[in-house]
Amino acid sequence: MNPNTEYEKFTQEIYQKLVNADVLKTTKVQHNVKLKGRSGQEHQIDVYWEYEIAGTKHKVAIECKNYNKTVEIGKVRDFFGTLYDLNDVKGIMVTKKGYQKGAKEYASYYGIDLKELRNPNPGETIIGEIEHHFNIAIRHRLFLVDENYAETEKFSESIYKLRLDSTGINKTPKWINSTHIPLQLVDNNIIDSNGENIASLEEIEKTLPEKSDSDIIFKYEDAYVNTIWGNIKINEIKYEYKHEYEKKIIAIDAQGFVNAILIDALNGKKQLI
Repeated sequence: MNPNTEYEKFTQEIYQKLVNADVLKTTKVQHNVKLKGRSGQEHQIDVYWEYEIAGTKHKVAIECKNYNKTVEIGKVRDFFGTLYDLNDVKGIMVTKKGYQKGAKEYASYYGIDLKELRNPNPGETIIGEIEHHFNIAIRHRLFLVDENYAETEKFSESIYKLRLDSTGINKTPKWINSTHIPLQLVDNNIIDSNGENIASLEEIEKTLPEKSDSDIIFKYEDAYVNTIWGNIKINEIKYEYKHEYEKKIIAIDAQGFVNAILIDALNGKKQLI
């Protein structure tokens, strides 16, 4: 189908839905109608319908402009000439890209409605928003590594801190000056220098509150954790609490239920169809 004809049929379909939604005694919205004017000349009308209110017949003619640019004043002036010859016919012009300033002023003066009719663009069918607020408590498990184990053949705390900062999302280095750091553990056991279990991280964490206004620290004199670098001596385990507030806005999008968007070019009123 010719793109211009396709746009005319699209306009016919949309206005048929609008007419059906109104409480009007109306005839079918028609496509490609020929009407004879007072001059005796025949005019081709892209979309046309008639309806009655209190016994009075009203006629509407739509001029479709399937343009990829704004409509200029000359096109509106030509349409006005057709309407003037037909007499007592309400004129509506539709297009996809809008109208130039002169075209709007001319149409407004002579009572011609200018509409932008097209498929909606992404984001234009948002009909509402849902706002969610979250207060999140985050707990981090950090270790104070004994200074004799901070720099060994298998583990370098300084290099590890640099690696943590390079993989983080913060632009400002966080770990390089930190006394306590996260460690990659093989298991959750805490052992002494003889290899005897003295505590379990799982058991410790069962006793911790979900939220705390201050950090919780456990101190040790003879304690080791099994890491991917081997056993590392630790002097403290610190549970650091952070409280974050997050707001999420979820848009309610009617994209799947909307066939077209109709915008009044003169007052900006938008209608989803």
